Amino acid sequence: MQAMNKQTWKQKAKAYRSSPLSLFLLILVALASLITVCALLFLIGYIMVKGIPNLTPSLFAWTYNTENVSLLPALINTILMTLLSLLIAGPLAIFAAIYLVEYAKRGNKLVEIVRVTAETLTGIPSIVYGLFGLLFFVTTLKWGYSLLAGAFTLAIMILPVIMRTTEEALGSVPDTFREGSFGLGAGRLRTVFVVVLPSAVPGILSGVILAIGRIVGETAALMYTAGTVAEVPSSLLSSTRTLSVHMYALSSEGLYTDQAYATAVVLLIIVLLINWLSGALAKKVKKG
Repeated sequence: MQAMNKQTWKQKAKAYRSSPLSLFLLILVALASLITVCALLFLIGYIMVKGIPNLTPSLFAWTYNTENVSLLPALINTILMTLLSLLIAGPLAIFAAIYLVEYAKRGNKLVEIVRVTAETLTGIPSIVYGLFGLLFFVTTLKWGYSLLAGAFTLAIMILPVIMRTTEEALGSVPDTFREGSFGLGAGRLRTVFVVVLPSAVPGILSGVILAIGRIVGETAALMYTAGTVAEVPSSLLSSTRTLSVHMYALSSEGLYTDQAYATAVVLLIIVLLINWLSGALAKKVKKG
């Protein structure tokens, strides 16, 4: 085994000596990876060092006031906003992707238009979505600053993300899976839901994770649509404040910077837990 490894290293070294450009590109790639990892570790470490000492029981009080600046209402609002946004956008995005991949004819111009539109929507700044939500959901539909207005605005934001990742996941499923299902007498609908979708679940979950990350970290769009009231909503039309908005409000006031760092720690832990749970679920589904 060691002899084989030494031989492999000698072959690689010989190849790099004969092609200096390959060695230069390898160094650039390794350097970029190192910088990325270091930046991530520095960011996480800085937030943890600044925030963990400021995590106190008063931050998790049920009622927010100027003395405890509790983040618990914002935490509950974040969970509610995430679930409601996914409930609205998830089925629409997944079913749209199923139609584009499994039912629409290949080379269809309508499919290309939908794909270009979805890719364009992913690049629109969140502030533009916020202004649209303010004009349409808050003003025109008269929902006011509410959980519902914020959720619909975020659903429009994450719809193209989930749709495109689901489309790529479905497209990566080998056609032999479909042909084998058809050969056993299954129809297209049964093939899609029994054979294709389970195989594409890891890719679909990747899109959902990206969408959750965008929801949890969104601030501008929610300030225009959901408002900044630091209370647990009593209804869908009640104004809310998510963790990201809560953190922005605390830091902008300049009086609660330490509590803002503590909120950032909680937000970071939530994102890490979501990623870990989604990865574990994807592995379990893939094995099953």
